[in-house]
Amino acid sequence: MGFVERPEPNFGRFALDVGGSTQGSYAFILDGQLPAYWDGWRLGLTLSVIRGNRLGYYGQGNDAPFDSDSLTGRSHFYQVARTTGGARATVQRRLVGRLRALVGGTIDHTDFRELPGGSVFQRDRASGTITDEEDPFNDAVGRVGLVFDSRDLEADPHGGIVAEALVAWGRGYTRTTAGLRAYVHPLERLILAARLGGESMTGAPPLSAQMTMESSEGPIVAMGGRRSLRGYHDARFIGPGKLLASLEARYGLIWAPRVLEVKLFAFYDAGRVFGPGEPIQLTKQGLHSAWGGGVALGMLRNTVITLHAGWGTEGSEVTFGTAWSY
Repeated sequence: MGFVERPEPNFGRFALDVGGSTQGSYAFILDGQLPAYWDGWRLGLTLSVIRGNRLGYYGQGNDAPFDSDSLTGRSHFYQVARTTGGARATVQRRLVGRLRALVGGTIDHTDFRELPGGSVFQRDRASGTITDEEDPFNDAVGRVGLVFDSRDLEADPHGGIVAEALVAWGRGYTRTTAGLRAYVHPLERLILAARLGGESMTGAPPLSAQMTMESSEGPIVAMGGRRSLRGYHDARFIGPGKLLASLEARYGLIWAPRVLEVKLFAFYDAGRVFGPGEPIQLTKQGLHSAWGGGVALGMLRNTVITLHAGWGTEGSEVTFGTAWSY
């Protein structure tokens, strides 16, 4: 796309991402995105097979405890293996200005596997907290929504807002999500970013669906992890309702806008989950918080590399990514 004044990172992109770990995790992701190939339309299709062989599982609820003494002789006490595979398609159409309508669907399969030595997952499975109907789980999801996006550049915004409202229907449950992200550029090298998001799930959502939070750009792992509550493990807190807020300051250490930008950043995240039937509300009660910082490299209009270090009440997390947290 060159240096034209458009917010999209490219006209179209097709990518195959393959990864693996020494502990048995792997990922195969075939992703096609056409954000600007046809004027007024955005199309996306993702096919994936992913196994997290040491995924954290601490129980369900906002007060799910962590006790380091529980790990004595049981290295997998707070872990489970999860394999997911499926397809996700999204179509967006510009209505007027920066407002778009969204329609999409997902088909996926999720299977959890207990790790040896005794675990919280094994305990919850035995007690019936995790039922046979939700593990394994085959899901078919339809979703619709509205998205207002005024970012000047989607991959690495200096200004603008993203406001979205989404409703999705899965197998036996409904998911309603609202989110707001804002970016302001008060000084030449300083960018301030903030986000606020909430989600409610009704019906009988399975464990696999409760571990994520929906967005127009794809599901994010929540609550906990690089995309939600930095400083905590992925999906540290699990529940059908979610509340998330973040503040971030990004300062350009090397500043050649839209050619090469190296930024230092500092952040503060806060969030919590809500149990079944518990109303989602803005509250300071029960919030889990994390703070930290890092460095980010931005090149041209579509390349971002970030390194985060976050601290929560249970320790620290260092994560690497190819996109901003939000």
